[in-house]
Amino acid sequence: MIDWLDEFRPPEFPDTSRALEEPAGLLAAGGHLSPAWLDCAYRKGIFPWNDPEEARLWWTPMPRAVILPETFRVPKRIAREVRNTTLRVTANLDFKGVMTGCMAPRADSEGTWIDDEIIDNYPRLHSAGRAISIECWDENGLLCGGFYGLTIGRILFGESMFTQHSGASKVAFASAAPKLFELGFEMIDCQMRTSHLERFGLIEMERNEFERRLSEGISKTSPAPLAGVLN
Repeated sequence: MIDWLDEFRPPEFPDTSRALEEPAGLLAAGGHLSPAWLDCAYRKGIFPWNDPEEARLWWTPMPRAVILPETFRVPKRIAREVRNTTLRVTANLDFKGVMTGCMAPRADSEGTWIDDEIIDNYPRLHSAGRAISIECWDENGLLCGGFYGLTIGRILFGESMFTQHSGASKVAFASAAPKLFELGFEMIDCQMRTSHLERFGLIEMERNEFERRLSEGISKTSPAPLAGVLN
């Protein structure tokens, strides 16, 4: 059994140790998707994820997939692509556009977890300097890939990425991640292991270590935001 959260009360989540083993990491349902609820959730390593037709579900899966400054790497082939690409990578120029791109149906998926409520609320965090977008533009100046995420302190919570051009999301991540770590970010939370991010030095952490690093990272002053052209 999981707790049902009352959307009319201040955000309060169950202890993360109560997350289910099956489905792995499911912690609670209900609640509200306001910036206050999102802030409270991410500070505890909790995030929303559900089909738009379902009740709101909150997750904290373990082990947690993360990339650290000391584990991050760019494979030689991808580094070569970044050097030779005609794509332009920017930061924080079209947050809503990136979210809309991530919301679009994909060939390998039946639907999307990004619903209208998410589209309405995450840009509010971006406007407050609490979320970032990385955009990839093609030769015609059209948005063709990128990713977005939330930031608290020195932690970046990666949310979703998309590509409409071969290699766009790889180029975007390989261009932005080194700069994010140079600015002082201490961890990129990727939530769950994927083969796409595994090549960039993704590792898995158990709950105690992840939550220790999370607590330390969110308590620190946020780095200066990325802006403009990155490559």
